[in-house]
Amino acid sequence: MDLNRVVIVGASLAGLRAAETLRNEGFDGEVVIVGAEQHRPYDRPPLSKKLLAGEWEPDRIHLRQPDSFDELDVEWRFGLAAAGLDTDARVLHLTDGTDLAFDGCIIATGAACRRLPEQSRFGHVHEVRTLDDSMRLRSEIAEGGRHVVVIGAGFIGLEVAATAKQLGNEVTVLEGGPAPLMRGLGAEMGAAIGSLHEARGVTLRCGVSVDRLHDDGVLLAGGELIEADVVVVGIGVVPATAWLGDSGLQIRDGVVCDETLNALDADGTTVTGVYAAGDVLRWPNPLFDEEMRVEHWTNAAEQGAAAAKNLLAANGRSAEAPQAYAPVPFFWSDQFDIRVQFLGRVHEDDEVAVVLGSTEPGEDGVAKFMALYRSGDRVHGALGVNAPRWVMKMRGQLMEQASWDDALAHAATLA
Repeated sequence: MDLNRVVIVGASLAGLRAAETLRNEGFDGEVVIVGAEQHRPYDRPPLSKKLLAGEWEPDRIHLRQPDSFDELDVEWRFGLAAAGLDTDARVLHLTDGTDLAFDGCIIATGAACRRLPEQSRFGHVHEVRTLDDSMRLRSEIAEGGRHVVVIGAGFIGLEVAATAKQLGNEVTVLEGGPAPLMRGLGAEMGAAIGSLHEARGVTLRCGVSVDRLHDDGVLLAGGELIEADVVVVGIGVVPATAWLGDSGLQIRDGVVCDETLNALDADGTTVTGVYAAGDVLRWPNPLFDEEMRVEHWTNAAEQGAAAAKNLLAANGRSAEAPQAYAPVPFFWSDQFDIRVQFLGRVHEDDEVAVVLGSTEPGEDGVAKFMALYRSGDRVHGALGVNAPRWVMKMRGQLMEQASWDDALAHAATLA
């Protein structure tokens, strides 16, 4: 198939990296990027931290300087969302009623925040997913002295809680599970991070159920009202796939793809010329022998590049064959003076052991430790808290699928 025009749906990190890779690999055809927001691609991690805190302004989170965007030789279509995809006719339908023909398509529409019932009718209730979301919330909490209630003790929730507290606000975090960060770190390590928040003045209430939002705050099941000036909902995200309902693509908590990030149809057959990257993608990671969807910065950047390379390779524009995408997932989170880094995967039944340092704060009030996660006889996760050198040196062990004993021996050499 001739590959003359590639359309990238999504103008964030994954979409930008896909476009840059197409050009770096020598593709000289048309590249069109469609983005629902009015902004050029920007970095999302600062939205809950430095931008929200007022330490940075919006121009500092742009992923590239203006001249770099111009030099990329890409047609940008901002403020337009995708409305549908016809993989047979090879046409992308847009919300303004126009159609955009393509030879290759990379889906990078990301994800949207989960919402509570009637959330949009409450002016004091916020979410943090976009630049505009962050700026609206910043205007509410910048002066301090407010009571901020955060619903959800995942990474976004705890990052927002830490930022709000540092700005001089009273902060309460409500979590339905028995510990914070259950999904990302498991109960034991999540509780360890939660205790560090409590030591810094955040009120953390786990095992509570939210009944509904209220004009004066949050109403819990059982009738207790948690009064709040500002409420932030951070209960996770859902992949942005609603526009693909009639596309024939296989959708299951994301766009389902093969190992090379090539989208699959309902029968499990690859769809020629259609790839995906970032938060919207679900694929089988052969390194972990597990189907996964990863919502973190590093994954979006790497997948955008991988999808572009494999699209070119599948169409004879590369000397290489399409390659399986098999990374060790990695993410980080900054909360107060706490730097959390994680390599690998977490499962509910994992055994976890702190192998270096201690979860108890030292004389300076800061904890430093590394924990390893075990499944059977293998290590498949490494958590570092204020320990970047330790945790990053475990990457090779995870790449090699090292045994638990070998991983412990390697960790001992890092002390």
